[in-house]
Amino acid sequence: MRALVIDGVEIPEALLAQEAQNHPGGSAAEARAAAGHALAIRALLLHRALELGLETTGQFDERGREETLEEALIRELLDAEVEVASPSDAECRRVYDAAPGRFRTPALTEASHILIEPRLSERGGEDHAAIHAAHDVAAAMILTLAAGADGFAALARQHSDCPSGVTGGSLGQLSPGDLVPEIERVLAGLAPGEVAAQPVRSRFGWHVLRLDRRIEGRQLPFEMVVEVIRLHLESRAWTSAAARYVAELTAQARGQGVALTLTDDGGVRQGSATLGDFLGDTGAAERLVPWLDAVDADLGRRLAAAALAADETPPDFARAAMAEFVADANDERWTQLISAARDSEDPALACLAAVLRSKLVPARKVFTVIRRVAS
Repeated sequence: MRALVIDGVEIPEALLAQEAQNHPGGSAAEARAAAGHALAIRALLLHRALELGLETTGQFDERGREETLEEALIRELLDAEVEVASPSDAECRRVYDAAPGRFRTPALTEASHILIEPRLSERGGEDHAAIHAAHDVAAAMILTLAAGADGFAALARQHSDCPSGVTGGSLGQLSPGDLVPEIERVLAGLAPGEVAAQPVRSRFGWHVLRLDRRIEGRQLPFEMVVEVIRLHLESRAWTSAAARYVAELTAQARGQGVALTLTDDGGVRQGSATLGDFLGDTGAAERLVPWLDAVDADLGRRLAAAALAADETPPDFARAAMAEFVADANDERWTQLISAARDSEDPALACLAAVLRSKLVPARKVFTVIRRVAS
């Protein structure tokens, strides 16, 4: 079965395709890339947790959901190996002084309304005549109130289609975001006690609006918010430190070519035997020349010529090429190497040959021939 190398982890194609379903993206390629990185990082973290001999049990979140064993191990690992210092009061003070406006209580609004809902047509759809009629009813109420009638609460109790009508239309004390935006925008432009000059349309119907009271937000003292700031800075620092920790694990794995292999069921084991032979078989370069004479004479001649030009022996040239590959190879080249060596009787030699072939044999050029058709 085909496998790919991503972030130093060999991942079966079937497992990657399955995980990609959990990573919707702009394209199938983006989903696959995200899935590959997620699987690789999970494998590296789990392997490190097992190396440290960590043991734990799953915790429950606020909704009563329990962690899986893998999630618990990864959490335990990050708790053990990612540390951040608690921010000082001086650091917290700098955050507070840089943006004091962030540490204010929200402005509160007290408002009332009368809702006039358009009556549905007999077919159940939107009736434009009913919408205009509801508007006219609301507009007439505004004119009545503007003429000096002191009866907003009475009109709300008698005509409002909102449950707040029983309390005279009072919406109570409101924070930003409690009301739909079109209502909030109009209330923001009213003075306390003022009724909006025109009915306001929302998805619920037409509203007659009155601002009853506005309570401006107040600045919170530093002492009241210092622990909130500290927690925010700690969380941000921990997230950055965890990202660096994962990046270091990934870099180490990449440096090994294939540090780990995922099984078809998602289990984690040591890296591919093929790549283990390639990296660890120091005698492979010595066996290479007679092997190439038998299986790929053309590549053997190219190796001999390149080694002569570099004033090196063929084994030394092969070892240098191998070191260069390990230093520079990306995930795609490691994947190609696995494919080249997977079915070979001597994987180490097959890997070396594949590295040399990519270095010494020019890539085949592909030409597109366009036939001109006479008009």
